[in-house]
Amino acid sequence: MASWVEDFVGALAEVQLPNVFNPYADVCPSHDLPGAPTVRRNNLAKVLDRQLVMGTDTIWVGRDLGYRGARRTGLALTDERHLPEMASALGVDGIEKSTATSLDERTASITWGVLRRLPSVPVLWNAFPLHPHGPGDQQSNRQHTLKERAAALWSLEALVMKFQPRDIVAIGNDASIALTAMGLSHTKVRHPSYGGQAQFIDQMEQLYEISSLTEKQLRLI
Repeated sequence: MASWVEDFVGALAEVQLPNVFNPYADVCPSHDLPGAPTVRRNNLAKVLDRQLVMGTDTIWVGRDLGYRGARRTGLALTDERHLPEMASALGVDGIEKSTATSLDERTASITWGVLRRLPSVPVLWNAFPLHPHGPGDQQSNRQHTLKERAAALWSLEALVMKFQPRDIVAIGNDASIALTAMGLSHTKVRHPSYGGQAQFIDQMEQLYEISSLTEKQLRLI
C-alpha cells in the first residue's frame, strides 16, 4: 500500500499545464540527466517522510519554482548548491542532483543563509509548486496565474492538513494572498528577491530571535 507521501508526490506529478514545467514528471532537454523526474520525486518524498517523522511544525510558503532552483531539485527554495545542506540538516541519505549542469539561485542562497541558523528546517513549499515559464522559453521565470494556482493549491492544503503546523510563514505577497484566501493565519515577510534581501533577513531574525549577521557575513550568502 502506498504511503501518504507517495500518494502526494504521485498526484503532484500528474499536474500538467501549458507553459509550466512539472519537475516531478517533465524532462528538461537542456539540463536533465536520464531519470531526472524520478530523482526529483525521490528527493521530495525523502524530505517529507523525514519531516513527518521529526514532527516538523512550521511551513514556509514562497511564490513558485524558479528555473535556477527548485525546477532542477524538486525542493522548494533549494538550489543544487544547497542539496547537501538539506540532506545534512535532516539526516537524510539519497538527496541527489538530477541535472548534468549546476546553477545557483539567489533566492535559495538567501533563504538557506537563514535556514542554517535555525534549529530545524521547516517544511518548504510554494503557493504554486511548479515552474511557470514564458512561452517557448523554459529557462525563464514568470509569475503564475490565479488559474494555475487553483490547479495545484490542493498540495498546500494537503500539507497543512498533514503537518498541522503551529506556524506558517508567507514569503512575499503572493504566498500571503494564497494563505489568506485559504483562511490560514500566518506571518508575512518580504520576499528576498528584487531587492528584498536585507528586509527578509531582518524580519526572519526578529521572528526567530536570532542574532544579526555582520556586513561581511551578508556578503558571503
